[in-house]
Amino acid sequence: MHALDVAGQYFDAWNRRDPDAIMATFAEGGTYADPAAGTLSGPAIGAYAGSLFAAFPDLHFDLVHVAATDGGRVTAEWLMRGTNTGPFAGAPPTGQTIALPGADFITVDGEKVRSVQGYFDRRTFVEQLGLQAMVMPYKAGPFAFGTATMVKTGKQTKPGAVGVTKITVRSDQEREQIREYSRAIAAEMLEMPGFLGWIGVVIGQEMYTITAWEDTEAPRQLVRGGTHRGAMRHFYEKDFALGGMLSVWSPERIKLDVRCDECGRVFTLRDWDESTRCECGAALNSTQTTW
Repeated sequence: MHALDVAGQYFDAWNRRDPDAIMATFAEGGTYADPAAGTLSGPAIGAYAGSLFAAFPDLHFDLVHVAATDGGRVTAEWLMRGTNTGPFAGAPPTGQTIALPGADFITVDGEKVRSVQGYFDRRTFVEQLGLQAMVMPYKAGPFAFGTATMVKTGKQTKPGAVGVTKITVRSDQEREQIREYSRAIAAEMLEMPGFLGWIGVVIGQEMYTITAWEDTEAPRQLVRGGTHRGAMRHFYEKDFALGGMLSVWSPERIKLDVRCDECGRVFTLRDWDESTRCECGAALNSTQTTW
């Protein structure tokens, strides 16, 4: 069988969205690699393909140009198309449609694929999904960098309590598990009386949450049921994570300064009221909150 025919079978399996058929095109010990997956072999190739099909149920490759060279090598320029309607890499579906250009360099051994080295621009992929692509170092001297997520109710109430937690994970799998818990808990907190806002921060192995409440009793709702209670049970009863910290803080002082859109002065709000006005008589911007 010609190398081009083997490569054709490989892409046909992808376009049928059949993980088992994709694995069957590889020789024993064959490898697949791309910028997102790293280097995979055996069942891991099928699992990766399956995760893509779950995220993009209509995924398919349009072949732009395919050519064979000496030594059983095939180069294939392609356009990967699909609509993101399922979770991908720990993120919820965006509903965005992608048309991602890329290329595969395939080595064929007899009638099987020995290796596939794929290339595409990760930033283009992320941006086509409607996600942010930020470039930053992991560390710079004493500083460490990461990502953050926020949800808030928009209430004007001053926080009477702030919960701060930290958990240190040992693996990417534990990090993704915490992210799944956090997304569910944040959604549940939006329905809880006394909840004002939540921030989740991930910096390397350390994951933090900062949650604002109207009073010190409101956070107790988390231990009475729901996802948070299940997550705590998982932490204490399973071999999960390196350790953690839980705390509730009472604010000593909170000051909210709002700039007047009309005169530019900064006005200090003691207690918010819709009738509150600047000294110039203009209504103040009600979108500013203490949290």
